[in-house]
Amino acid sequence: MKKISINMVPGLPLILIGLTACVATPPPYMDANFGGAVEMAKGQQTMNPDASLNTHAVDGIDGQAGDASFDSYRDSFINPKATPRGSGLSIGSSGGGSSSGGR
Repeated sequence: MKKISINMVPGLPLILIGLTACVATPPPYMDANFGGAVEMAKGQQTMNPDASLNTHAVDGIDGQAGDASFDSYRDSFINPKATPRGSGLSIGSSGGGSSSGGR
């Protein structure tokens, strides 16, 4: 039976050295504050952290109207309405008239 040595497979030593980077642990300074910025941003964007404890009905739109409004919003992305030509912002046209430096 023929023995296989590391030198017989070209590039194998480089591959093995490269794979050692996959098992390296992250530096300790990263673990101490990892995720802190995300948690701080979530906390700053939460208006009422106890909102799930409030069981009172929400004033305003009722369930059927809200459902219809949401369906209309979602369908507007599936079947967008074409904008009429000429209704957009006109860039680069002066709209007539002349600009002279004097009075």
